[in-house]
Amino acid sequence: MMQHDRPIIIGAGIAGLMTALHLAPLPVLVLARAPLGTGASSAWAQGGVAACVGPDDEPARHLADTLAAGDGVCDAAIAARVLAAGPDSIAALLGHGAAFDRAADGSLALGLEAAHSRRRIVHAADATGAEIMRALIVAVQHTPSITVLEQAEARRLVVEDNHIRGVHVAGPHGPLLLPASRVVLASGGIGGLFRHTTNPPEAWGQGLLLAARAGAALADLEFVQFHPTALAAGTDPLPLVSEAVRGEGAILIDDTGRRFLADQPGAELGPRDVVARGIFRHLAAGHRVFLDARAALGDGFASRFPTIAAACAEAGIDPARQPIPVVPAAHFHMGGVAVDAAGRSSVPGLWACGEAASTGLHGANRLASNSLLEGATCARWVAEDIAATPPARLRPLAARRLPPAPDTAPVRPILSRHLGLLRDGEGMAAAIRALAPLAATDGPAADPATLGLMLAVAALRREESRGAHARTDFPAHNPAFARRLTLHLSDATACAARLADRLRRSA
Repeated sequence: MMQHDRPIIIGAGIAGLMTALHLAPLPVLVLARAPLGTGASSAWAQGGVAACVGPDDEPARHLADTLAAGDGVCDAAIAARVLAAGPDSIAALLGHGAAFDRAADGSLALGLEAAHSRRRIVHAADATGAEIMRALIVAVQHTPSITVLEQAEARRLVVEDNHIRGVHVAGPHGPLLLPASRVVLASGGIGGLFRHTTNPPEAWGQGLLLAARAGAALADLEFVQFHPTALAAGTDPLPLVSEAVRGEGAILIDDTGRRFLADQPGAELGPRDVVARGIFRHLAAGHRVFLDARAALGDGFASRFPTIAAACAEAGIDPARQPIPVVPAAHFHMGGVAVDAAGRSSVPGLWACGEAASTGLHGANRLASNSLLEGATCARWVAEDIAATPPARLRPLAARRLPPAPDTAPVRPILSRHLGLLRDGEGMAAAIRALAPLAATDGPAADPATLGLMLAVAALRREESRGAHARTDFPAHNPAFARRLTLHLSDATACAARLADRLRRSA
């Protein structure tokens, strides 16, 4: 019996919605875990989209900046392809109605962010993600071939003979079993696994977990980017203070007024991992850290950065008159589902796009504002490959009990303590020992703990410091690790078992 087999896209951020729009008029189902526009990290993106659209810029220069930030483990061919397509991606977003800021002559206004050698950040004030999402949601709502199922959370993928055959979904009206031989993971990042994050707390890596349990390879899991400047407001999550504020001249000072990163290469506009670790160390030494925009922006702060100004006001801070207290927070994951140039995972019928994918573009440390570019650009290639992949003949699927709604609360303190900005082997082994029993249960913490376990194993395996992965016990680069590392769930559980056995023997 032939079942209806339309592609299913898990996630309704920029990557998911752009993939759906590129697939039109092919019928497609989008699963959104919240009402459209309210649950996606994309809507929270402030800075903008990096693309070489300025008269003094070129793809080769953008590529050089990206490879330098990636610290030796980017896939240069993939990066070159994505960055060369940047102007076309901006044109596509404009075509869908995104209203970006313009200069006086009508050209796109371009911002500067850390480690970029040119002003190339296309933006909409400090709410670029929200503006892009607004435009894409309107476009999706006017595209009859796209069906969006809101408040629907994918809990498991159905795999038969190593091929995707469906999705188990927890929906507003009970569990659903949706047949599909073509599934796209566009589910965002993993910030919700950490105590301090700028992501929606629900973004804890569901797509990576689904892929891992389906047998797919994951890559670059150890590379977690901590944004240097989240507003220290005591909230969960923490409001982001965009890198674009530093791009406009704001400086970092401590509680004595000292510009403590002034002697570092690039100072406040050095690579994100360097700036974040500098702030982290200064905080650990007992100081407070502030972003001071008074001289650079003053009374113009609120007009240039209205979203940040509103968050500051809510915290009782006037950035035109006061420095902004900041702390690093988990922000972006360079790792994800290992995919090829078309977005295909190692499991036939499963693609990944956006932050959930590991394409090789970002390497060990994402260059600012390359993330929205990646989601918008790779969505086209994923859609083209899906459209060229014929649907399979699907048999009726057997229903199964869904796992419980995930609870990250037991996992967040473990990862925050042992897989933060500075790591060591002893701490990561402790994380593995703490996470393994949680992962082995069928309780609410099992899925987040399983993904956390994979992150810890990946980080323990990389015996060096590179980009966002900094180990105090291996502080230097190791040429043997100048490559991307992949990991399967079975590898992670085997590593945990070996550690547990070693601990028992030494007891």
